[in-house]
Amino acid sequence: MANILIIDDSPTEVHVFKTMLEKNGHTAHVAESGEAGIEKAKEIIPDLVLMDIVMPGINGFQATRQLSTIAETSHIPVIIVTTKDQETDKVWGIRQGAKDYIVKPVKESDLIARVNSALSGK
Repeated sequence: MANILIIDDSPTEVHVFKTMLEKNGHTAHVAESGEAGIEKAKEIIPDLVLMDIVMPGINGFQATRQLSTIAETSHIPVIIVTTKDQETDKVWGIRQGAKDYIVKPVKESDLIARVNSALSGK
């Protein structure tokens, strides 16, 4: 179905998301930092990005902003998936260019519904 890039520094979270996505027919690619995620996105041009916020180096807000301003990646929807559950974080994430914002832990049905919604809105 879709090529999805997971940008998250937690091996546990990556495993959970990858399993959910692949079980639902998607192909998952992984980057373990914001910087690596931006490079990987430019390389593979995924259909969608799942972005963590709290990571070493540039954080997910900064990486989302960069992806939304780079010509070759600006069309890729980004869904922020994070433990940061404050309304101000959500507003800031959307302002940086994210299409959606999900708070961890994530239910598989919710993640897949939001992924499908973001993909259909391209």
